[in-house]
Amino acid sequence: MLKDLKITTPESFTKKLFTEYSFVLSFILLVIIAASVNKNFFTWTNISNIFVQSSLVGLIAMGMSMVISAGLIDISVGAQVAIIGGFGILVLNKTGSALIMLLFCVVFGLFIGGINGLLITKGGMPAMIATMAMQGACRSIINHFGSGGPFTVDKKLFDSFRILAVGGVQITESFKIPYLMLIFCVTGVIFHIIMTQTRLGKHIYAVGSNETSARLSGINVDLVKASAFIITGMMCGIVAVIYASRMTAVAAASAAFNYEMDAIAAVAIGGTSMSGGRGKIAGTFMGVLMFKLISNILTAADVSTYLNGAISAAIIVIAVLMQNLQNRRTRN
Repeated sequence: MLKDLKITTPESFTKKLFTEYSFVLSFILLVIIAASVNKNFFTWTNISNIFVQSSLVGLIAMGMSMVISAGLIDISVGAQVAIIGGFGILVLNKTGSALIMLLFCVVFGLFIGGINGLLITKGGMPAMIATMAMQGACRSIINHFGSGGPFTVDKKLFDSFRILAVGGVQITESFKIPYLMLIFCVTGVIFHIIMTQTRLGKHIYAVGSNETSARLSGINVDLVKASAFIITGMMCGIVAVIYASRMTAVAAASAAFNYEMDAIAAVAIGGTSMSGGRGKIAGTFMGVLMFKLISNILTAADVSTYLNGAISAAIIVIAVLMQNLQNRRTRN
């Protein structure tokens, strides 16, 4: 990111900072506000807690960033986490192995993502319609098999399975890096490398920028689109395991509710163009943290948590309006 900001003149540096890296300025502003309302903000306990709370939506947002950068959308991710997590717990209880559960959830996620990809690329369905259908199907199926209730981890597996969610790397007696924080950060680095250094990442941006030009240049557009959904499905599978570990249960009707809105809001606030073709994983990473900071600030101001959905919607609307304004200025 710093390499990209090496511009010859102060004017061009400022312009690039405010256009392509505005998410950094937004993040700094939110940190200042959060620190002013919480005197313990800069303690390691609080900082690590923000990362842990952001990790589930953050992992999904990495995949969502790929999908949106390709000019598409996936509103089925929350329901995917619910159905994968619910059946994953059944596998865990039957086998007693968290590893087998993880493999099952990842494969299940790849399968669902693959179906989404096929519906859109080979079925010719709009991404919104295809993933809306998948959302309804996943939520309905898990509600049927769970009778609307929770899938619960067996008590004998409770303590060992919870380690993923509550454990960490103990550096000193009073300093521990949570596993979820490490997973979130490492995943962010991996996705950054994929989107900036690999052919897949460059092709995703090309497809999102101009699908026709990408196809004429020899890019397998259908494969690129399907890959974005398959990777997002895989991330939903991983999140399903972590979600089950944190809650030790997956409520069929409400598990991962509104995760799709939170992930889309994080991607939008991180500067990714909602029409595709432009965006940065670093922006999505900061966007997830910003979303959590906003939530914490509003909680400190005694704003009801029931308004989180409205806040997510407002963030998406404001981000898109700002992107449209920026695009008009660029054209002029």
